[in-house]
Amino acid sequence: MKIGVLALQGAVREHIRLVEACGEEAIPIKRVEELSGIDGLILPGGESTTMRRLMDRYGFTEILRESDLPMFGTCAGLILLARNIEGYEEGHLGKLDITVERNSFGRQVDSFEEELPVAGIEEKALAVFIRAPHIRETGEGVETLSKTAGRIVAVRSDRHLGISFHPELTDSLVFHRFFIDMVKVDMDNKLSVGM
Repeated sequence: MKIGVLALQGAVREHIRLVEACGEEAIPIKRVEELSGIDGLILPGGESTTMRRLMDRYGFTEILRESDLPMFGTCAGLILLARNIEGYEEGHLGKLDITVERNSFGRQVDSFEEELPVAGIEEKALAVFIRAPHIRETGEGVETLSKTAGRIVAVRSDRHLGISFHPELTDSLVFHRFFIDMVKVDMDNKLSVGM
């Protein structure tokens, strides 16, 4: 299995390290053509406005909007996947039927680390929150996986996974394994439909 990490900005190397720790091949994606060689895509944390600008410049935005690739967004990547962003007229990729609020946990100095329970998984996930968004509302078909202080911080929907925090800044593999399992299910579904 090949998992791509969008390598325009953000914590690319850190995500690659965790995908490889899960026993899968990780590929930095810098050009649109490279999307055809992967089974799933991670949108890393960084700065969502900058990432969107770079995605527009290099032709990723429209391609990813139309793509049926499984996608996993962390922090800024979650914002990119959201259908609605509080205070903005439109979202970026619109893959997750959620409304997110940017920087809702405060500034850089308010960063914190926490062990989070994850729905359906025994192992807790270690999460680093840095200027993190949270999910204000979820739409139909969106499953809440984790909350902290009453705020939703991890969701999944069909083939997309979005979290408010940075697991890649820890050694916790919980969410990378979760995403890889989602990709495997998606691949199996595509094979069964193709038969």
